[in-house]
Amino acid sequence: MTAGLELVRAVQAGSAPVPGIARLLGFTLDSVEPGQVVAVLATRDDMTNPMGTVHGGVAATLLDTVMGCAVHTALDEGGSYTTTDLQVRYVRPVIPGTTLTATGTVTHRGRRLATGEGRLVDDRGQLVAHGTTSCMIFGPG
Repeated sequence: MTAGLELVRAVQAGSAPVPGIARLLGFTLDSVEPGQVVAVLATRDDMTNPMGTVHGGVAATLLDTVMGCAVHTALDEGGSYTTTDLQVRYVRPVIPGTTLTATGTVTHRGRRLATGEGRLVDDRGQLVAHGTTSCMIFGPG
């Protein structure tokens, strides 16, 4: 098991500090496996845009989180990463009160670059948004 996988699982279990963005939005890590992370968020009225639907930045943040955390599960001790690009495609609006499930998967893990893809679905299983990311890897491994 990689050190990155152990850390993300510790966050999920509550034995490591919850990142500030998770506290701010209120999402939790539902599943953490090597190369794949799932997060769940119950959307709220305070997440809306002027049209009354959930702001697209919430979807982008969830996708960035699960794809980045998926990459994190592939890191060795002392390794870190940063997102170098994030592409999000929105498919349909989200009504506040909808529970969203975001799944991020590593598609490639090289020595210095990792790529991932993510899917965001609503509580009816409908695709809301999907995306891709590239992450620069620093440190060992």
